[in-house]
Amino acid sequence: MFALETEKRDQVLIVRLSGELDHHTAPELRTALDRAIDGDGVRDIVLNLSTLSFMDSSGIGVLLGRYKKVQSVGGRLVVCGLGPTVRRIFELAGLLKILTVAASEAEALDALGVA
Repeated sequence: MFALETEKRDQVLIVRLSGELDHHTAPELRTALDRAIDGDGVRDIVLNLSTLSFMDSSGIGVLLGRYKKVQSVGGRLVVCGLGPTVRRIFELAGLLKILTVAASEAEALDALGVA
């Protein structure tokens, strides 16, 4: 099962993911993020993965693609709440060297200068 919840604060889109981000659910996340970046005035994205239990290469592809897209409009993508399983996937994929990672949603928002 996969669920995504969004909240917008100024130009920051907070996305809370839960369940499994895989080849079945990655298109839903891609569509939601692209819509926000392209049409909703979103510049920065916080991805809260604290209740995400699994992610495969499709999820990695979506994250990297949105990271590049956000960068192209002068924004930033911050990931927070990595559990041990998802953190390991990030390590193996080299994402920890590319993406900004925060311990909590509050820290991620603080890194973006949002109270």
